[in-house]
Amino acid sequence: MSSNEKKSIMRCVGEFFGHVGRAIRTKPTQDSECREIRRTVEETEEGEVTLRRTTIEEVEFKTRSTSHDSRKSVN
Repeated sequence: MSSNEKKSIMRCVGEFFGHVGRAIRTKPTQDSECREIRRTVEETEEGEVTLRRTTIEEVEFKTRSTSHDSRKSVN
């Protein structure tokens, strides 16, 4: 598909479900450690509506032995 052609809606939907399927089949990597540094919750109430914004700051430490592609699916 050339760069000036628009993707059809069916192609976009197919790509979307392809990404979802890959995420389901992919084994989560155990080669990193993730630590939560800070969690901030902002909450605003206006009448019957509540707006809540949660921000989570994390640090991920990857081990040195990450030579494989983490996007490979597990069969």
